[in-house]
Amino acid sequence: MSDIAEQVGELIKQTRKEKGLTQKELGEKIGVSESMINKYESGKQNPTIATLSKIIEALGVRLKISVEKR
Repeated sequence: MSDIAEQVGELIKQTRKEKGLTQKELGEKIGVSESMINKYESGKQNPTIATLSKIIEALGVRLKISVEKR
């Protein structure tokens, strides 16, 4: 997977742990399996925008995207 998938996954994992949730609990909140949360967090699978929106809502955070020229 891409660096961006790994970065998004790491942010999901970090925030989930800060909120005291297990992968199973987060999955239940957004309607996906624990194994899918694991795939998102490891960067093996990209969440759709709709799923990412559910994750953000479930974790009680805001998404801020920054795009920079190389």
